[in-house]
Amino acid sequence: MELIQILHTKSNDGLLKTCLGHWQSFLAFLIGFVTILVCWINHHVAFEYIKKVDTKFMWVNGFLLFVVTLTPFPTAILAEYLEKESRMALAIFGFNYILIAIAADCICTYAYNHHLIEEEQRKSFYYFKLIYRYGIFYTLIVFFLCFVSIVVPIFLYIILFATFSSPKELASRLYKIRMGKKK
Repeated sequence: MELIQILHTKSNDGLLKTCLGHWQSFLAFLIGFVTILVCWINHHVAFEYIKKVDTKFMWVNGFLLFVVTLTPFPTAILAEYLEKESRMALAIFGFNYILIAIAADCICTYAYNHHLIEEEQRKSFYYFKLIYRYGIFYTLIVFFLCFVSIVVPIFLYIILFATFSSPKELASRLYKIRMGKKK
């Protein structure tokens, strides 16, 4: 909505100058979109494994929907306050990632523990589930780093985006690492 309002301002500045003057809003929109896209990709992959659902699972899934729906708000705060209160803005933004990681872990843990995954896929799904458990700790660490640095957490969030953009591959790598240690 903010982008639409920016483009409809009554200013004598040209379109390009107006857009460049509000680069934070465009960046926030892009970050928000990529965050929601990565969540959707991961949700889709999880449901490739999940073959049945129950009412409690729908509530757990609703929690994920809720925290993903929150994404535009901390992203807008990040855009608005990045230059003024960068550490706090980044921390609020990062707190949303903690919630997303917890919600994703809840979905996978519930599905795994309540046997909503077919027996022959449980081993593969276990490693898929495990990446979200690690994701909670990762996002917590990055969250606390937001109060110390700006560059390091931003870099770590970029790594988070990159790794979770291919969840099957990430789970497969984790499986291979774990199997290599057992030999």
